[in-house]
Amino acid sequence: MEVFLGLPAADGIGIGTAFVIPDKVKRAIPQHHINIDQINKGWTRFEAASQTVILNLNEKLDSLSKTNPKDMAQREIFETYVLMLEDPVFNKEVKDFYENELFNIEYTIQFKAQEYATKLQQAGNYYLSERAKDITDVFDLVLDEMLDIHPFDINSVPDGSVIFATSLSSADTIILSKRKIAALGLEEGGVSSHVVILARNYGIPTVTGLTEISKKVRTGETVIVDGKNAEILISPDRETIEEYKTKIRDEYKRRQTLKSFLNKPAVTKDGTLFKLYANIGTPEEAEIAASEGADGIGLFRTEFLYMAQNGASFNAAARSFSEQTQFEAYKYVLEIMGEKPVTIRTLDAGGDKLINSVDIPLLDEKNPLMGLRAVRLSLASPNVLKTQLKALYRAGLYGNLRIMFPLITSVDQVLKCLEIIKEVKDELKSSGIPFKEDVPVGIMIETAAAAVISDCLAKVSDFFSLGTNDLTQYTLGVDRENQHVASLYNEFNLAVLRLIQTTAHAASEANIPLSVCGEMAGRQDSIIVLGGMGIRDLSMSPKLICDTKELLSRFTIQELEAISSKHINDMWELQKTFRK
Repeated sequence: MEVFLGLPAADGIGIGTAFVIPDKVKRAIPQHHINIDQINKGWTRFEAASQTVILNLNEKLDSLSKTNPKDMAQREIFETYVLMLEDPVFNKEVKDFYENELFNIEYTIQFKAQEYATKLQQAGNYYLSERAKDITDVFDLVLDEMLDIHPFDINSVPDGSVIFATSLSSADTIILSKRKIAALGLEEGGVSSHVVILARNYGIPTVTGLTEISKKVRTGETVIVDGKNAEILISPDRETIEEYKTKIRDEYKRRQTLKSFLNKPAVTKDGTLFKLYANIGTPEEAEIAASEGADGIGLFRTEFLYMAQNGASFNAAARSFSEQTQFEAYKYVLEIMGEKPVTIRTLDAGGDKLINSVDIPLLDEKNPLMGLRAVRLSLASPNVLKTQLKALYRAGLYGNLRIMFPLITSVDQVLKCLEIIKEVKDELKSSGIPFKEDVPVGIMIETAAAAVISDCLAKVSDFFSLGTNDLTQYTLGVDRENQHVASLYNEFNLAVLRLIQTTAHAASEANIPLSVCGEMAGRQDSIIVLGGMGIRDLSMSPKLICDTKELLSRFTIQELEAISSKHINDMWELQKTFRK
């Protein structure tokens, strides 16, 4: 038996068969001239690869229902791909260019596909713009076939596997969550990365920071992942397996005991009421939140809707996420939660959350986390924001909706968002489309800038939500996805705690609600500190709600305040010591 240590990311124990996901192969297209006598050989290779891809696509089509709505979107993509590959006009253009310019066939295909896609994007037609990404994607499949590159299909992972990988995308994690994955072991990804957040939401034990783990474990080996102690046990003996199965049974019993808190309010020993909300990334997670006794949804990360849609398709082309599709998703969540509040955050794309959509520009930024992301991206792409807001206001008729804007850093940004909201309402009214008029509009406080001017922002916001993940990241200048600086990522840093206090004071003075929706809201040590600072609304992974109710029931408010004050004072004394 071998034991490897990493960083604890998501609690729990998983036992199963290892499945190592290979790293992506980077395609390098050569560019060189060929001789005339090589033309036929190259063209024959292209035609053979095209036919192979067409056969694969037709097999996919045969496996999809013609009536199931969930299959129809994929059918449309695959049918479009086949039509493009069989298009005689485009194939003639490619062949003419190939024979006249005498570039190698691989470069010719890539060049002509990109050239044609650019023309479609510049045509000024919405439908043609969508087809632009289709054409590059389908000919990428042909190039992969010609270069003998076969990208790994995440859908091929067997149920019950323990997944090992260098890294996973959020879309991959959403797909894997539906495959009853036993656990995750990752080389990359910090404890507050989006992949880890999703793993916690789905109850998947996860360990990160495992140096070259994908080279040390082999597919098919029996492994144990201990998320709490950050241990990976490879090829354990029978006695060790039984030991961990006992731990799993004990944890199951503990979870059963915690069910006594399911339908109880979250109160301290002396009766002070807290509200515990759930963070979700997909509509299905609302069902988990409701089953775990959440007081509502404190954060619906809508960008994961885009990621889930793109990831679910075989080499999916970028597509527009329509108003109606979004409306149905938001309505679904609101109806599940009934009268309980549902806070839906507008698209927080960009940075470390790349979305494959024709409506959202893909930029090559040197520092994307500081670049065009979140509300900045929405304001730069107002049509994307307006589409989302229309869907939200329409869905608002079906529940207790609250709308929230991410990564706000100025009052001017909020005012611009409110102007767009007014435009959206006016357009809905003029079209005679019913919607909910009086939806509270709030903002996330997740930068030092927002915290420092929170008194000003409170005048133009209906509520605040503290996003402690980004607040910590930006305040300390630490990339929360980077395991190399993971030890510097500390939500208990005095600077972060002071910004939280500043925000809490501003919200109290303005008499607007304040909640914490970062991962800090779900950890037992930080719950005590936050509670002692006067924060009464916490939003966390649904699986942590009963644990938090049990924790709060063991303390009085005075005890929470004493622990919190001591912690902050100790931090202050430590800082003063170093100043001397």
